[in-house]
Amino acid sequence: MTPQLAFHALEGLPEIQPGDPLPEILAASVPAGSGILVVAQKIVSKAEGRVIGLDKVEPGHEAIQLAAIVDKDPRHVELVLRESVRVVRAAPGVLICETHHGFVCANAGVDFSNAPKEGDAVLLPVDPDGSARKILAALGKDCAVIISDTFGRPWREGLVDVAIGIAGMSPLRDDNAHGDRAGRELQVTIMALADQLAAAAGILMRKDAGLPAVWVQGVMPDGDGNIDELMRDSSRDLFR
Repeated sequence: MTPQLAFHALEGLPEIQPGDPLPEILAASVPAGSGILVVAQKIVSKAEGRVIGLDKVEPGHEAIQLAAIVDKDPRHVELVLRESVRVVRAAPGVLICETHHGFVCANAGVDFSNAPKEGDAVLLPVDPDGSARKILAALGKDCAVIISDTFGRPWREGLVDVAIGIAGMSPLRDDNAHGDRAGRELQVTIMALADQLAAAAGILMRKDAGLPAVWVQGVMPDGDGNIDELMRDSSRDLFR
């Protein structure tokens, strides 16, 4: 039988507000059977109260100076700095930072799209793996959860959804042991399975679609890893 994957956006989810029981809301919408649930970071952050209005932010001296370089609101830059361990690149219109989680992304993930109201900024979850585990506990066994967010990519145009939190599966699939079709031994073919699924699910998660969760069938969850497995150690990072 030809292998098949099926991606189903969960329709009818309510607009998530701070404090909403997101795991239970998602569990009530997931079809029966095994599968992997990909959840957009934005609704996780909203449910966990990771929303702050710019009117409540007082920018510091560093944020004011950096804002002049990148041409952004100093209050926005202040939030980015609070969420960052280092600034990777700063140029007009561009601020790339490394977050406390270890993600390297634009604006440390501080985003205004689909925020509750004008002027609200949505921050990344404090512990995306922990968020995924809470959702998985509501789903039950034979399932896995991926928290996804949209990142840019070096040397490539366009944005792609990637995994930022995982529960109930290994984020990597090691194909080295299988070899290629000609029997040649593979050396470095370790696939970022969680990122692949997040990217595919992201096709259904358009910003204007109101579809922040996608149920994936056709891939059996295997292992129980965490997001750190997808983070390249600095000793092996040739571009740091």
